[in-house]
Parts: sequence; structure tokens; C-alpha cells
Amino acid sequence: MTSRPYTLLVVDDSQSTLPRLARALGPEDFALRLTPHGPDVPRLARGTALVVLCPGEDAAGLLTLLDRLIPPEGGPGTPVLVLAPPEPRTLWLEALRRGAEVVLDPWDPEELVARVHRCLSTQARMEALALQVGELQRLSSTDGLTGVHNHRHFQERLREEFRRAQRYDDALSLILLDLDHFKNVNDQFGHTAGDGVLREVAAALQRGVRETDLVARYGGEEFAVLLPRTHLTGALTVAERVRRELCALRLGTEGTLRVTASLGVSSFPHRSVLSPEQLLLTADEALYRAKHEGRDRICLHAQLPPFPPP
Repeated sequence: MTSRPYTLLVVDDSQSTLPRLARALGPEDFALRLTPHGPDVPRLARGTALVVLCPGEDAAGLLTLLDRLIPPEGGPGTPVLVLAPPEPRTLWLEALRRGAEVVLDPWDPEELVARVHRCLSTQARMEALALQVGELQRLSSTDGLTGVHNHRHFQERLREEFRRAQRYDDALSLILLDLDHFKNVNDQFGHTAGDGVLREVAAALQRGVRETDLVARYGGEEFAVLLPRTHLTGALTVAERVRRELCALRLGTEGTLRVTASLGVSSFPHRSVLSPEQLLLTADEALYRAKHEGRDRICLHAQLPPFPPP
């Protein structure tokens, strides 16, 4: 729940209900704000703990306002309590169906307070649940060691970004990066030091790209950098900046441990890249060539000749 006093937005065209609410709820627990029915109610409701709706002469208008205040499918929003007369019965039944709490007027003060507290408690539980779901979603897409995105999330984003690039005739580039001789780091300094190197490399990659780019641990000591709306020349600039930053890292307890990386770059649009799988394959082939040609370097995917050889 929010800290007391809770702010309640009372939506009432007359001012007759406000004094009765103040007496029932008490000023030490609740601060009441009065506003008439109108288009500004949803905006005003965002800064309050609870909306108290008093039906006016337009019953249909009340239900329309409820539809604007209560998001579909029980999404996050400010809870709503309707102070409804016993008749017409269909009005408060429709309010219940839309997800509002209902108290019949004239109300019992103790019942009103209990209903208000139930609304606030339910909202607090929903907010806590939403935070937990968000944290679980973050954990499901994050590599536990390095804190960057994991392989599964990278594959999902690769497909999404490739479809978007195809649809809008836009550019998309991919950098695959593999640390050189990383096994020697684990053998010489131990796996704890190796884990520290991977974390430092991931942090360096994050520093070297834009917020719209995606850095992921592809597997082991291999990382992927997905660059939306980036042509090949821009991807080469990013790759060289990353390569230099990794060379400049001083790791280990005494700063004597250094690492280098081999990088493969591929981009779309290109005649040999017609799917996300081909974008990944061509970047992987370029990475293999960078390894084969001596490491600590950047290679591009093979350029096809204008016409096939005879």
C-alpha cells in the first residue's frame, strides 16, 4: 500500500457526499479530493490510491467512465469503488461486472471503511505480483553470470528485428565475438578469474553500444551484439571500438590479465542473407575466419561475386 494518508479521488457532481465520506473515513487515514464527472477523471486518478465514484444522472456515462478507469483483462490501474443507490439494480451489477467494488448508498460506515481497505489491500497485492512477474521475466531473459541477455532472448530478438528490418526495408547488423585463448585463462588463473573476465567483457560490450542495441552471451566465452538500423559500415565502427576497448582492459587482482577477441560481422540487406538464420550463419563464418587468420581481428561475411562463376 501507499504511505498514509491515502489519497482518494471522489468523483461527484454535487458536494453532498464529500462530508459524509470524511466523517466515515477519518482525515488521519484518508485525504479526499473532489472532482466532477468529466474527461479529466482518468488523468486525475493516476495520482491517487482509490477512485470513489458517485453516480450522477447519466448512468450510461458512469459505465463509460468505468471502462476508461478499469483496464481490460485486469491490468494495472487505480482501483474503483462505486457508491450506488439500491435502484436501479442493473447499474451497480454492471459496475461489479466491470471490476469495481460497490457499496450501496446509504452505507454503513464500518462496511465502507472495510471495503475501502479491501480495495487498497487488493491493489497492493496486485502491484507486488506485477513486480514479481517483471522480475521473473527479467531473470528469464538474463544470463546469470554476466548480467547481459541470454541465448534464448537473443534468438527471439534476432527473429523480431529481422522481420522488422524486412518489413520496413531497414538495415540490421550482427557482431559475433569470441574471446581468444580463453581456456588458458581458466587453466592459468582458475574459473573464478575466468568468470570475472566474462563479467568485465560483458560490461565493456554494454559500454560500447547504444541503448537500442542488444548484447547477449551467446554461449561460453562467445557474445553476440545485435545492431538494429545499422548498416555494415556502422557495425564495423562498433566492432572496432569494442575490440579496442577489450584490448585496453586490465583484469585480474593485479591488473596483469589481458584479453583479446575475434569478431565476425554480418549485415542485412545482403543477397546471401535472406533469413535470421543466415544472418547468424554468415556472422559465425566471419568469426571463424577471424580465428583462422590470427585472432584479435574483425572479419566480414564473404561477399558474393556479381555473377556466379562459370
